[in-house]
Amino acid sequence: MKKGLFISFEGIDKSGKSTQISLLADYLKRRGYEVLTTCEPGGTELGKIIKEVLLSPSLDGMSRISELFLYLADRREHVEKVIKPALRGGKVVISDRFVDASVAYQGYGRGISISWIEDLNKIVTGGILPDITFLLDISPSLAKERSEKKDRMEREDTKFYEKVRQGYLEIAKSFPDRIRIIKATRGVWEIFSEVKKEISKYLDKGQKECRSKT
Repeated sequence: MKKGLFISFEGIDKSGKSTQISLLADYLKRRGYEVLTTCEPGGTELGKIIKEVLLSPSLDGMSRISELFLYLADRREHVEKVIKPALRGGKVVISDRFVDASVAYQGYGRGISISWIEDLNKIVTGGILPDITFLLDISPSLAKERSEKKDRMEREDTKFYEKVRQGYLEIAKSFPDRIRIIKATRGVWEIFSEVKKEISKYLDKGQKECRSKT
């Protein structure tokens, strides 16, 4: 059976993840891969309900622990119902956010124990990590300028998003083999050129390794 590939995109809100995911999915399809795009929260039927709760502006006073566990519940469903079956089927899965988001937002942003979040992530995912992660790095001030509609998370102040951004950069330092930092202040096609270059290098490396084993 052909081995699947798991790609995630991370970054603060309005960093351009959705656009880059769409471009990458089209590129990989043209290269002959079967691609599934998904997201957190909201990648399953239950996830869509959880997403509505998480992003509702009427729930501004939500406990940070409640928020974390809602994201974890969404992730568990996502892994079991979407990610695992797709990978078993040899597909390329591209997810808008995964485990790094909880560490960045609820860990660095909300101040919940990072080691605790990491342990919980391992439980809900069964230890699954993306093969490669693209971190689209952008300043919170620029992200705020791009934001029109304000859901519960987008209404957080710049100070919160500075913590989240720095959290993402710290995570990237801890996983240099997995995470590629992409400067997202440039034009869409310039950003995608770098994404395409990195994913091509990753795929070509994998093909060479497979040939060396045969």
